[in-house]
Amino acid sequence: MIKGLGQLGDMAKMMKQAQEMQTKMTQMQEDLHSIMVTGESGAGLVKATATAKGELKGLDIDPSIFNGDDKEVVEDLILAAIKDAQSKASERAQQEMSSITEGLGLPADFKMPF
Repeated sequence: MIKGLGQLGDMAKMMKQAQEMQTKMTQMQEDLHSIMVTGESGAGLVKATATAKGELKGLDIDPSIFNGDDKEVVEDLILAAIKDAQSKASERAQQEMSSITEGLGLPADFKMPF
């Protein structure tokens, strides 16, 4: 009997897991384009909608904030809503990533190269 054949089985298992992970990662990257998150500011007066990839898709502004004297406030609210949406997009992408790495026995804080 040749020593080390048991390790070949482990290697084949690792290769299969790597292929499964690659497939799941590709699918997750595609899914992140369709997962939507909404960021808010001003108690919901300004809402920004983005994909989980961080691409801004929509902006909803309550008309009550359009007062000529409050231009800077409106600009700040818009920026805050966009930043909130981007933050939520990043969190959601990390959650999706964690669900994949968890299934492979990798640490929860494992960072993928993208």
